[in-house]
Amino acid sequence: MAQELRFRQVHLDFHTSEHIMGIGAAFDPDAFAETLVRAHVNSITCFARCHHGWMYYLSEAFADRRHPHLRRDLLREQIEACHKRGIRVPIYTTVQWDHQTAELHPEWLCVGEDGRISGTPPYEPGFYRTLCLNTPYVDFLRTHVDELLATLPVDGLFFDIVQPQDCSCAKCRADMRAAGIDPSDGPARRLFGLRVMNRFKQEMTRFVRERNADCTVFYNAGHVGPRHRPVADAYTHFELESLPSGGWGYLHFPMTSRYARTLGLECLGMTGKFHTSWGDFQSFKNEAALAYECFLMLALNAKCSVGDQLPPDGRICPHTYDLIGGVYSEVERREPWCVGARPVTEVAVMNPEAFQGGQAFAQPEAGRGVTRILQEGRHQFDLVDPETDLSGYRVLVLPDEIPVDSGLAMRIDDFVEAGGSVLASYHSGLAPDRARFALDGFGLEAVGEAPYAPDFIVPGGALQTGLRPTEYVMYLQGMEVRAADDAEILAQVAVPYFNRTHAHFCSHRHTPSSGRTQYPGVVRKGPMIYFAHPVFTTYQRFAPLWCKRLVLNALDLLLPDPLVRVEGPSALIATLNAQVDADRWVLHLLYYVPERRGTGFDTIEDVTPLDDVAVTLRVDRPVRGVRLAPQSEALPYKTDKGRLSFRVPRVLGHQMAEIQFG
Repeated sequence: MAQELRFRQVHLDFHTSEHIMGIGAAFDPDAFAETLVRAHVNSITCFARCHHGWMYYLSEAFADRRHPHLRRDLLREQIEACHKRGIRVPIYTTVQWDHQTAELHPEWLCVGEDGRISGTPPYEPGFYRTLCLNTPYVDFLRTHVDELLATLPVDGLFFDIVQPQDCSCAKCRADMRAAGIDPSDGPARRLFGLRVMNRFKQEMTRFVRERNADCTVFYNAGHVGPRHRPVADAYTHFELESLPSGGWGYLHFPMTSRYARTLGLECLGMTGKFHTSWGDFQSFKNEAALAYECFLMLALNAKCSVGDQLPPDGRICPHTYDLIGGVYSEVERREPWCVGARPVTEVAVMNPEAFQGGQAFAQPEAGRGVTRILQEGRHQFDLVDPETDLSGYRVLVLPDEIPVDSGLAMRIDDFVEAGGSVLASYHSGLAPDRARFALDGFGLEAVGEAPYAPDFIVPGGALQTGLRPTEYVMYLQGMEVRAADDAEILAQVAVPYFNRTHAHFCSHRHTPSSGRTQYPGVVRKGPMIYFAHPVFTTYQRFAPLWCKRLVLNALDLLLPDPLVRVEGPSALIATLNAQVDADRWVLHLLYYVPERRGTGFDTIEDVTPLDDVAVTLRVDRPVRGVRLAPQSEALPYKTDKGRLSFRVPRVLGHQMAEIQFG
């Protein structure tokens, strides 16, 4: 059985050039480990081999790969010093980026469809040439891993840069042709590359397990998504690399964690101490930003990892660990309310990645938009895929681009028959050919793409809550649909005088409304609501408040008694977790506001307190007490008609409230 993850990890990069002398010369094992202890770190990933291709232990199998200016068994010293203090040390090795191997064995490199090597050109700085895992390079990796397992105490293995490859090297082309695959067929070639990658993971994990039954195993690709489900058994856990200032942004981690946690493995969030991203030497993340990122990991059922890079001389930076320690001391205080915690959710969002694919910096816009809206509305939700068991959810959301084949249609029909509700938008709910709705329950006929864009939505009745009684522009083209006689039209669509073209246009941006309504915009039939526009993509691109309110108003119709209601600004995040063994719920409240202060990314500098925050929760059993955590301060509360009400006196960045049952 694999070891349990720790809550306070550091991922210690050590990608170090051969043009720097004195590698590890100033390393002091005791100072190294004691610095970690003072910073409340209880797990640290250390390097066996880096992207430059150098090794940092006394390899006998690859003596020529030891860093040429390293004069000590650095990795062993790191492990021994940490183990003396009870600190876990997973071992890092690189997979697809290795500069030395790329130089020595160009025949092992991935080749693009244009015949060029994949990655860094010869005369540009960087070690990003991609090695193909369908070549004898894998034999080199096995020998390297075998040596690690045979000569070092291995708590875990972190295999980095293990990404689906699109390779047209001679070996891949020959294997594709032998399997009856046309190598020039891009989608088929990429599917072959994914199979190569999954085969590598499965075989490497078997290889590791033959030698070590207990170490953790993780393959890093900078992102975890639905493509990981078929190969999840090759992993012991997921580490969710997500440096908000390094290109991932502040929305990536919530999306990824809300999906990854449904796959049944422990999750570890990973951010960095860097102001920007990996290898940003002598930079420091704002402490408020690092605190938010770590507390959000706890709130979303992940443990914490903070990336750092050891300087070439091996002298650990005390100032970095003052920063990390300031946050990790608070993480440690919160751990008793996070151990074994599981999310309490009621809304399932079908992850667009399961249909469109996705990666770290390119997640589908509809997925990002729906995550924003539901998080800002304080709904308790997971991202799911077509294989997820839906029986524990009350509402299923199909955002914008979810095609429904016959198998998924049957699963959704069963979900509705069992009492579930569905909210869909734009192309979602349509059969893959988009000619018809795959679900009769919507009471809709698909006419085709809307004839006008932009057009204007005219909400009525309950959809008007929080909105002025007028028309609202919908920036992106929607669908034209016809509603059955027994369906309720919640919003109509008003059309412009004409579409904007060179032949006829009006004003600066788009043609104003003619005031003439022409087709439905939002339709409800029983437990199913359909939006004709891509409201989630629209919200991601333009953030119109009316789109968010329309969606949240529709959810209020389907879910009139949500698990959590919290009064506060939209940036206030609320997540609800359960600790079954302790018979309690833990509500996390986070209020940090990322700002775009530079041109490239958002950051957080200030923590603004929120006072007297009103909370109500839907409960189904007697409540014995409500307390602030970790302060253990009792709060007055009341229960009425199945809802628990209390007020949190202050949220200063992050506050937990414990609801004790029994």
